[in-house]
Amino acid sequence: MAGDGVTRAFVTGISGQDGTILAGVLAAEGVEVHGLVRSAEEADSHRQHLPAGVVLHEGELTDRARIAELVDAVSPDEIYNLAGISSVAYSWEHPALTGEVSGLAPVGVFEAAARLQERTGRTVRVLQASSAEIFGRPERSPQDEGTPIRPISPYGAAKAYAHQMAGIFRDRGLHVATCILYNHESPLRPTTFVTRKITAAAARIALEGGGVLTLGSTDVRRDWGWAPDYVDAMTRALRHPTADDFVVATGRTHSVAEFVEAAMVHAGVTDWESHVETDQAFVRPADAAEQSGDATKARELLGWVPTVSFEELVGRMVDHDVALLRDAR
Repeated sequence: MAGDGVTRAFVTGISGQDGTILAGVLAAEGVEVHGLVRSAEEADSHRQHLPAGVVLHEGELTDRARIAELVDAVSPDEIYNLAGISSVAYSWEHPALTGEVSGLAPVGVFEAAARLQERTGRTVRVLQASSAEIFGRPERSPQDEGTPIRPISPYGAAKAYAHQMAGIFRDRGLHVATCILYNHESPLRPTTFVTRKITAAAARIALEGGGVLTLGSTDVRRDWGWAPDYVDAMTRALRHPTADDFVVATGRTHSVAEFVEAAMVHAGVTDWESHVETDQAFVRPADAAEQSGDATKARELLGWVPTVSFEELVGRMVDHDVALLRDAR
């Protein structure tokens, strides 16, 4: 712990879905939470979603000097690196930026943590949020920690670099764990994510009695879980006595079409197929047809298990979006 006896955490990406959930979890534990935001405007807009007492610091993840300055000043016991480009589609439009933000910038976080550990003589624990996209089109399913890394998108390549650098810093004595996260959702997802786009559309179509949901490929299959469960895995991985890599997944897959059906039916739209259209503009240049994770290691070493089923996850998101629309009327 920090010198004053209080556990102190520094969270990058605190304004995102996982960062917001994590801040609530840590604050409830009595942890002193510090978060990185890009600007004062972002801090002001997001503060209402965070627990009281969270301290926000301005800075760019790619500014290694600023990150080093903040880590040294905050002197955290725990660092959760959750920031980065969050969209595979966006990464195709901005591949170089994705490499800088999601690939190179995490190394700056590792460097800062290692220097703090060397300066203070105490263990600094780091969690790197990795991604199933590092596996690209995997040679086997489900994937585990030993599955070969061979990304097929700029997003996956950037995440793969940060993931492998985490292992290199681990070998140098930094306690850096990674969670290889499969798709995980909650009402905190913005509508730029296909899952929230679907649930928001289901709510709108149900309440308005009509409308259309336009998507890309609906055959793609993903392993979807509940975001708070995955944040729980992150804290368990970071605090495990031995830093390691952990796949975090449910082991069950569903297609985008199945997600749409579950959302529409839950909202009360029985003729859902008539409300769905396909547009090739939403189809990614390259995409794995199916991703499924084997979380045996997390279950056996961390005691982690997912607690929310696919059907319940979809239902919670739809209920949230229905309530939002009703409140807006």
